[in-house]
Amino acid sequence: MDQHKVDSGDRKVGFRIAVCSAILLAGILAMAALASLKKAPAQAVSQEQAYKVEILRAQPENVPVVLTGFGEARSIRSVVLSAEVSGTVIAVHPRLNSGEIIPEGDVLFRIDPRDYQSTLAEADAQVAQLENTAVRLEKEWELEKRRLGALQRTRDLALAEFQRLQRLYDESRVGTRSGVEAAEKAYNQALDQLRLLELSVAVYPVRLREARAALDAARAQRERALTQLARCTVKAPFTGRITAKTVEHGQFLSPGTPAVTLADDSMLEIHVPLDSDDARRWLLFDPSSGPSELAWFENLRQVPCTVRWSQDPDGHAWQGFLHRVVAFDRTSRTLTVAVRVPADQASRVGRSGLPLVEGMFCAVEILGRTLEQVVRLPQWAVTYDNKVYLAVERRLKTVPVEVARLQGEEAFISKGLHPGDVVIVTRLVNPLENMLLDVVETQRQPSKDSTS
Repeated sequence: MDQHKVDSGDRKVGFRIAVCSAILLAGILAMAALASLKKAPAQAVSQEQAYKVEILRAQPENVPVVLTGFGEARSIRSVVLSAEVSGTVIAVHPRLNSGEIIPEGDVLFRIDPRDYQSTLAEADAQVAQLENTAVRLEKEWELEKRRLGALQRTRDLALAEFQRLQRLYDESRVGTRSGVEAAEKAYNQALDQLRLLELSVAVYPVRLREARAALDAARAQRERALTQLARCTVKAPFTGRITAKTVEHGQFLSPGTPAVTLADDSMLEIHVPLDSDDARRWLLFDPSSGPSELAWFENLRQVPCTVRWSQDPDGHAWQGFLHRVVAFDRTSRTLTVAVRVPADQASRVGRSGLPLVEGMFCAVEILGRTLEQVVRLPQWAVTYDNKVYLAVERRLKTVPVEVARLQGEEAFISKGLHPGDVVIVTRLVNPLENMLLDVVETQRQPSKDSTS
């Protein structure tokens, strides 16, 4: 019984092992069959990716430097016209308003002249009186000089008569003592009259000089009266624009009271501050002919300048010229120069339809020295540490360069590049040295927004 149970258990175990083995074998055979149906994948080929870039070929050239600065346009001169005499305003110009253009010589306003006309009449009368006095003294002087000759003859005759009578009386006792004394008295009287007349004649030049001095003073008073009368009428000293007006008809003005401000727009001037180092390196100065009496920038060359309105920089540009150095500020290390624009240039209207006028804030381009044999590149093609990327046999190569000047969106390279070098002008971010490039040559400066 027990043996029968043992044999039966062994058969069940063997059966289970046989079934598991059969299932395992079937799975292996199925896997092999499925594996035989799968094709091997194609072998992947490793290929380096090329970055597409735009390039320019280095071409050395001579480039004139342009110094750029900013400043406000202003009139070449602005004059405040004030009353020079006191009085009531009896007339004003019909267009005496801010912004109006008044031609040269037009009467701006007139002050009541009656008080000054009467003063002039008094001065004229005084001059006429003193002129007559001077003429009278000259004539009296001539007459007195003629009388002087007659009195000299009378004195000589009286002296001769006195000497004759005295000699007859002393030598021959002819005549009387009273006769001799009478002759002496006549002689003394003639001599006294002669001396009085000589004194009068000698004083005439002094009296005449006094009269002429008084006449000169009277004439000066008349000129002053004429000037005061002329100052009652205030005229425009030049063709100008009214910028301020404080005078009205019927207003009483005192001397020195500001009345009208007149601006001369025949020439506009812009004061442009420049960096002193840029000015030292690039401004053009003519050779000095020798030592100067003044230590200042006297030989600045008046080069052409371009003026643009800052609110419309791409619109119309006006042509001016560099005029002078205005000031040097050691604190800010700036050199301020004056740029002038003539009215015939400033009056030309641009795309906006506006001329260049006082008050416009402008960008000014000043022609400077010439950079010789430099390579012009877009500024973004040069890294912050002065390096550029070259395409050498379609591989990227980094080279250091020397930047002579940054101007606008351009950089001018003086050292580090050779003619014909292929410069990458596409802006790259962290490029890999020696990476493969797909180059596209361009004859223009590519957009700054081009990126790899």
